[in-house]
Amino acid sequence: MIARFLLAVVLSFFFQHAALAQVAENAVIRYGDLQHPVLGSSGMVAAQNRLSAESGARILEIGGNAIDAAIATGFSLAVTLPRAGNLGGGGFMLIHDAMSDENIAIDYREMAPQSATRDMYLDENGDVDTARSRFSHLAAGVPGTVSGFYAAHQKFGRLEWKDLLQPAIEQARNGIVVTYDLAEFLRGRQQRLCRNDAACTYYYKADGTAYVVGDLFIQKDLAKSLQLIADQGPDAFYKGDIADLIIAEMERGGGLIDAASLSAYKPVFRDAVVGTYRGYEVVSMPPPSSGGVHILQMLNILESFPVAELGAGSADNIHLLAEVARLAFADRSKHLGDPDYYDVPIDWLISKTYGEQLAASIDMQKARDSSDVAPGVLPAYESEDTTHYSVMDKDGNVVSNTYTLNFSFGSGIAVPGAGFLLNNEMDDFSAKPGIMNAFGLLGGEANSVAAGKRPLSSMTPAMVFTNGHPWFTTGSPGGSRIITTVLQMIINVIDHDMNLAEAANAPRMHHQWYPDTLSLESGFSPDTIRILKDRGHNVQSARGTIGNTQSVGFRNGLFRGASDTRRPGAGSVAPADPGSRE
Repeated sequence: MIARFLLAVVLSFFFQHAALAQVAENAVIRYGDLQHPVLGSSGMVAAQNRLSAESGARILEIGGNAIDAAIATGFSLAVTLPRAGNLGGGGFMLIHDAMSDENIAIDYREMAPQSATRDMYLDENGDVDTARSRFSHLAAGVPGTVSGFYAAHQKFGRLEWKDLLQPAIEQARNGIVVTYDLAEFLRGRQQRLCRNDAACTYYYKADGTAYVVGDLFIQKDLAKSLQLIADQGPDAFYKGDIADLIIAEMERGGGLIDAASLSAYKPVFRDAVVGTYRGYEVVSMPPPSSGGVHILQMLNILESFPVAELGAGSADNIHLLAEVARLAFADRSKHLGDPDYYDVPIDWLISKTYGEQLAASIDMQKARDSSDVAPGVLPAYESEDTTHYSVMDKDGNVVSNTYTLNFSFGSGIAVPGAGFLLNNEMDDFSAKPGIMNAFGLLGGEANSVAAGKRPLSSMTPAMVFTNGHPWFTTGSPGGSRIITTVLQMIINVIDHDMNLAEAANAPRMHHQWYPDTLSLESGFSPDTIRILKDRGHNVQSARGTIGNTQSVGFRNGLFRGASDTRRPGAGSVAPADPGSRE
């Protein structure tokens, strides 16, 4: 009886979290201490999986810095969150180095294989073959995660490289307890994943049934790969035994990643994009992230309006955000791409002057039709299932990291013997100008396919500083919705004076120019929705929830961590420090 009672309590806990994940929350949700961030005095890690956040906190406890903790968290997520955490994908890491007081952006985005060509996803009629760009071996770009993490460690890490992989190795080798979140995602994706024999073997039981809550999930092949990476560094992945397994799978499935493509992969250290908003400094990721540039662009437009006076969740506020996003996403379609292949006009896009010009075009009483909005003209003188985590340490170092496989579980194709899935990031290129990708985003020549090129991404790790010191860092998964999610987190904190948890749980909107729809989570009043429709917005209920932020901040001597409740299983964890948590 006691065992049954305890099981019922545990299942109730999981299902309550699941219910929160399925319904977009009201303006302020009261669930336990949800309104208030987790507090700590010696650091904080916020991640989509609590076990992984604990892995990062463990590294802080033994003397690692924020970069060490971020790497450990990232490798752990490859075990605990296989739909997005990864060895076979890539992403962006934004670092604030306290010693040098510098902000560094590490681009470890996937790269197109060496034999990729501009029209590789067009069929004989010149139409885009989406099956080829999303679910085949041709969908995979050269993964960047292992190389990116290693580059961050070599420049900023404090502990030994091999120590940072130990939590993930232990989790993969000894197994993790299947949560409601993991069980539901695997159950819902079984048909797609079991089209690939290796993926079906890795993520389902020997008899073909799905794991259920409470099962032990062991990933032996992934543990072996992680151990090789711990012992040999990135060479194991790009030139050694793991590389051989990737190449063999590519040859079997007709993919393009070969030895030359793997050995040629290099992460890139880039200058972060920096702007200001109402006296605060905002730092984010440069291209091939489109998010950083457009966050700054949209904040520049918003500075011309009394956002705080409009009120969070009001019709005026949502109308303004929709019009601002419409303008930014229009510019994204033309001006953003890999800066190593295309001259992105960053300075113009994030200039205060351009922001003021765009602000002057907004009518607060009427929505514009997206067909009447075109990308800005450069003056003559001149990327659904991702995961984000945030880390701060007691020395003032900060990491904001977003990485992905693109779709949930990427291409659905696993590497036999290696234990991980391949990404389908090649779909983030513009397979054909004017044709939407899987997230409804339009693109042009700036983001066309080319060998060695990195596809444009919506991933938007961001940091906000006050008086020269880190205040908070945030980011989110969500495809194109990432950009508007991060924007709303920033204005909720700065303009609407919310704490991190309140800002995360306020209902969200999204607009991206095309399709010309305003998506709203539940939680907005019927009057607000009616007014928005009267102003000409095509209002639709959001499909699922919008974004899933993981945020960490520091103020008044305490670290604050807030994990979004839209998806279950997330957690903010402070390193062990008796009496520091509330």
